[in-house]
Amino acid sequence: MSSPTVEQAATVDAFLDAAGPFLAAREAEHNLILGICSTVQARLAPADEPLDFLVVRSDGAVVLAAVRTPPWNLVLSEVDDPTAVVALADALTDRDLPGVLGPTESAGIFAERWTLAAGRTPRLAVSERIFRLTEVRPPAPPPGRLRTARLEDRSLLIAWFKAFEREALPEALPVDIPILVDRRLDQGGMYLWDDGEPVSLAAVGSRTPHGIRVGPVYTPPDRRGRGYASACVASASQAQLDAGLDFVFLFTDLANLTSNHIYQAIGYEPVRDVDSWRFDR
Repeated sequence: MSSPTVEQAATVDAFLDAAGPFLAAREAEHNLILGICSTVQARLAPADEPLDFLVVRSDGAVVLAAVRTPPWNLVLSEVDDPTAVVALADALTDRDLPGVLGPTESAGIFAERWTLAAGRTPRLAVSERIFRLTEVRPPAPPPGRLRTARLEDRSLLIAWFKAFEREALPEALPVDIPILVDRRLDQGGMYLWDDGEPVSLAAVGSRTPHGIRVGPVYTPPDRRGRGYASACVASASQAQLDAGLDFVFLFTDLANLTSNHIYQAIGYEPVRDVDSWRFDR
């Protein structure tokens, strides 16, 4: 096998022309990359820096793909040639990367290799698991009903997005949450469980060829333990299947045993573990 070669695709369409079949063959594992691509194609991901769409080949075959939309981490695909991870890290020593997200072993190899060359320190930020759902197992319904979020919910959604970020993503790079909420409201796919008032949130977005991803999911602390989140996620997920999609995906923090149990109870099945690394200066 020849040494891997790294290619920079000029556009998201060129990237998908090259790596699309490789990614689509494992749609669940690649739901984040495919969702990023669909978001960029829809012009919903403005960035102040050029976007990175990278393809690594060995003997002409795609063995690794990666994307980065600043200011976010580089995202790695599945890897069919372990030497491709080192080749990619070496090719990106001129980039100022905040971190990497990818399959557990590959992300660790990339983090160690890239930070050694860049003079940075790798730090494991969070270990996550990708889940896939094809059939919902409805939970015992709590009081209330699912409804789509409306413009009049904007202030609440902004507050809940900020609370979710503080609780679940304390190391996330800063984003303009009001703009993010406005964009998500325009796209649709924001669901609330309403029990006299909104008590839980489940948003969906980032389309893949046959699916969509759930996130964020948030219930205020004083409303937890009542089944609201389970019902909200289950009903929002069922709405996606009813709309003709084959899959619904989500990511969980492996340290959050409650959320991992809840999602599996309503039909989500584990696919693979991924790690997110930060590159400290």
